[in-house]
Amino acid sequence: MPKKKTKRIKKQGKNWKKFWKLGSEDFNTQFFGISPDGELTAIEGHHIYNLNDLAHKYGTPLQVIFPFVLEDRLKDLIGYFQAYIKIYNYKGKFFYHYPMKVNQNKEFVLPLLSEGANLEVTSANELWLVKKLWEGERFNSKIRVVCNGPKTDQYFALIEELRSKGMNIVPIIESADEIERVSKYKGDIGVRVDLNIKADTHWDKKFDRFGLSEKEAFDLPRMKNLKIMHYHMGSQIKTQKSILEAVKHGFSIYKELQKTHPSLDTLDIGGGFGISHEKKKFYTAKAVSSKIIKLLKNLSEKAGIKHPNLIIEWGWYIVDPAQITIYKVISEKHIPKANAKSWYIIDGSFMNDLKDTWAVHQKFHTIPVNNMHSALKTTWLAGSTCDSDDKYTAGGNYILMPKLHEGKDQLVAVLDTGAYQDGLASHHCLLAAPMKIIAQDGAVKIARKRETADSIGKLFGWTNGDHK
Repeated sequence: MPKKKTKRIKKQGKNWKKFWKLGSEDFNTQFFGISPDGELTAIEGHHIYNLNDLAHKYGTPLQVIFPFVLEDRLKDLIGYFQAYIKIYNYKGKFFYHYPMKVNQNKEFVLPLLSEGANLEVTSANELWLVKKLWEGERFNSKIRVVCNGPKTDQYFALIEELRSKGMNIVPIIESADEIERVSKYKGDIGVRVDLNIKADTHWDKKFDRFGLSEKEAFDLPRMKNLKIMHYHMGSQIKTQKSILEAVKHGFSIYKELQKTHPSLDTLDIGGGFGISHEKKKFYTAKAVSSKIIKLLKNLSEKAGIKHPNLIIEWGWYIVDPAQITIYKVISEKHIPKANAKSWYIIDGSFMNDLKDTWAVHQKFHTIPVNNMHSALKTTWLAGSTCDSDDKYTAGGNYILMPKLHEGKDQLVAVLDTGAYQDGLASHHCLLAAPMKIIAQDGAVKIARKRETADSIGKLFGWTNGDHK
């Protein structure tokens, strides 16, 4: 009897790219992949950057900036709004204003300016940086600069100086004590209103100290140059429902203000657009932009007023995925009876470099840079300061990392570190900040060299001669 032929089924390996949530727009990782050797890569058109190779070449801790990510995300965002303005026959204009507080590094600001961003600043020092760019002819006078935040005398003086020199600069009334001085300003002005509603955000507070109350806004003296009504609902808004409810409520205030301030023609809905680090189902910029334009058109036509110009300040959404931070594991320590089996101690600091892991317990997308196809174990990560809070536990859950092998380095990447972390960074235990490199057009260059003990010491008043 002939032997029965058996069909051999090839066992398929794990889809590691999917496992690490890479190559997915849902997680803002469409630019990342895995090499055949199990190493993290970033893809810019036909250029591929191997992050493991870069970390070994430049050392760790290391921050890698991808300007092409900034540019692509801003182009897409502006494209969404412009497309829906055309589809819905919306008569107002759309403006994107980048809030510099999200990341003031030149390597972030200049690419956004080149792709059509306007600017929003919140302090005299941020405006001073804008002044330097403007004086160096890095952008033209058509770009509008919106000035939020409490106005010191220095801040006011710089606003007035730049306006007198021809910059398109718009101070926003932040509190009642600014009304008199801003009302005398020889140019367009705006007002920030603290809406009497709350959004579903990770950092929602019961009270907001910014902006005029709705009553104070309605009591404003008539100002012929009031052009912008601004509101801001918070950071990392969790649902599109909260965004749209704020637009609807904000428009109701805008409509009433326009009755006494007919020059008012622009609604600035601020920032706060969230991005997903954890879950797949999350609202998208494309869907929300469509709904915002459609909603404003319907509300305007129902009220019998012109469609307002629209400003958005979605900074986090644009810049967060444009930087990653890489560390090396320097030691391992067993953890008895916990969700994680071991501490992996890194050669940097979460408390210094990624302040939000400590300040607001933000979760980050954390993956290995190498050995991505290897056997895994549950870990918690700890920084190299002497502080017990210098750790990252993914909210008490665990982080999957490859098992360590003697003689082989293990690198860890924290994705989405482009928003806020640099501005919040510190030097606890006098640890050095990560080196910064820029990956663009297939080339890599150093943006900021690694700090030395001497350069850090100078920040705290120490000089070369102090040991003598």
